Amino acid sequence: MDRFKNKIAIVTGAAAGFGEAIARRLAFEGASVVVADVNDEGGRRVVAEIEKAGGRATFQHTDVTDGAQVKGMVDACVAAYGGLDILVNNAGYSHLRSMLWDLPEKDYDVMFAVNTKSVYLGAKYAVPVMMSRGGGSIVNTASIGGVCPRPGVTAYNASKGAVITMTKGLASELAPMNIRVNAVNPVAADTGFMKGALGIPDKLPEEVKQMLVAGIPLGRLAEPSDVAAAVTFLASDDASYLTGVCLAVDGGRSIG
Repeated sequence: MDRFKNKIAIVTGAAAGFGEAIARRLAFEGASVVVADVNDEGGRRVVAEIEKAGGRATFQHTDVTDGAQVKGMVDACVAAYGGLDILVNNAGYSHLRSMLWDLPEKDYDVMFAVNTKSVYLGAKYAVPVMMSRGGGSIVNTASIGGVCPRPGVTAYNASKGAVITMTKGLASELAPMNIRVNAVNPVAADTGFMKGALGIPDKLPEEVKQMLVAGIPLGRLAEPSDVAAAVTFLASDDASYLTGVCLAVDGGRSIG
């Protein structure tokens, strides 16, 4: 497939989970991809596997809360591939399930920095490069929790609600520059991210899976490939008339 032939992409948080699946899908469809993450070992593994499959990818160590590192990520992309067409702001953080009044202040600050400041910094340094190329596409990973919040993750849900608002506002600002901005709102998935949020070190127990699935009409958790398919659609020319869209990838959880 060559839907992204001659396109250049950055995916943050791409060493595992949704980000890994997105990076792989973009590379499979022809894009040159910068895999950005703080997890050097995981990021280099993803790059090696993309290259083994015939794709083009490089790894860039990036803390998405640090402006200098985000600038370095974009600069490294331009140096490696000559520009930037697609930015996927996927890196995210969640606190352990906790009522808001019990949440440590440090966790609150880190979460908003990773989940929201990263979108600001991504735009700050990617938009000028996209403008120089006549346009581009930004896709943010938000969450269905930003639309339909649940107890125990109020601060996380609020940070993702902010991502949704930033997506819509930025879409309005950048439309005249031919830069589209969209988001995906995934539901729970059996990934390391979800296990970390639940404080589960290994495999999700069956009873936890059933509790999560109970509110999803399609009767299963999201797969990273589900999110990757939605992100690559929004990033592609197939979605050329879509901007400001926050697409629920939730198996119907937000119905009703």
